[in-house]
Amino acid sequence: MQALELKDFGQLAVVDRKNPTAGPGQVLIDVVATGICGSDIHGYTGENGRRHPGQVMGHESVGRIAALGPGTENGGLVLGQPVTFNPLISCTKCEACRAGQQQHCPERTVIGVDPSIVSAFAQQLAVPAANVVPLSPGTPIVYGALIEPLAVAFHAVRRARVHTGQKVLVIGGGPIGQSVILAALQEGAAQVLVSEMDPERRALCALLGATPLDPSTAPLEEQVRAAFGSLADTTVDAVGIKPTIACALAATRFGGVVSLVGMGSPELVINAYRVSTEEREIVGSFCYTNQDFRDAAAWVDQGSPVLAELITREVSMEDANAAFAGLAAADGTPGKVLVRLDSSRNSQ
Repeated sequence: MQALELKDFGQLAVVDRKNPTAGPGQVLIDVVATGICGSDIHGYTGENGRRHPGQVMGHESVGRIAALGPGTENGGLVLGQPVTFNPLISCTKCEACRAGQQQHCPERTVIGVDPSIVSAFAQQLAVPAANVVPLSPGTPIVYGALIEPLAVAFHAVRRARVHTGQKVLVIGGGPIGQSVILAALQEGAAQVLVSEMDPERRALCALLGATPLDPSTAPLEEQVRAAFGSLADTTVDAVGIKPTIACALAATRFGGVVSLVGMGSPELVINAYRVSTEEREIVGSFCYTNQDFRDAAAWVDQGSPVLAELITREVSMEDANAAFAGLAAADGTPGKVLVRLDSSRNSQ
């Protein structure tokens, strides 16, 4: 099979790798498409220290079942079935797993992050059967590559306790911010504002149902008051740098919640008085529970036409390095870029 290998920081190459097999309890997937995540870009550039040369990355993926490993034959999965997979592998036995909080499992590993796993920027991969989520054949298959970022968003808005009738602010209109808009509306938000510098991303966010704001034109707090008639009940910071967390606190009402899902900086300086004297909460959000992932998959599987707006373009494996380089240079791509892996498979 062919795979995209991180040869060095800033360099991806198409290489030949040995075809994987489905071991006990595993399912082999023919990968159709894999989305380029912001964390993949940071791995490509070497910024986050969580990817390594020689690694095959990728975790936002969709494909079809190619083989069933021993012990999976009676699990309801069938050859050729379109599927996605939850890339978070947990132990299933610890207290966190038993409580349905798999993202807290101390033994967790993540496909696409763990360098020992040849992951979803390859034409095939084997994953635990328990992590496989079937999809309807009538839904455009590429929508399945959007499920993982939408699961991140569902978890972020649920951590912030977004509920019916709330006024929600999203800071950052990139792919995760876009997914947060959709998740907040699905959880019942009455209005969603999104703060985003890039005009093309603002236009895309408007198509998703949010009211876009340009933070360069006036203080964000003032714009939120003008749009909502008050400060936001809840803010989701999908950027995660010092200026955005400051804006999030200032634009959220007393007693409101700020969900920090963006990881733009490993360390943040905050105005403690905005938290303590005005009783705002800051909640962290990382990955998702199994239920969040399955809920996101169930919604995507309904085939809403709005999902097509999230995909800006699809590229071949041969063009993937250029796509990564462009995204790393902030080339103005408003939405998600998918790498297609379902062609030119060799027989190695």
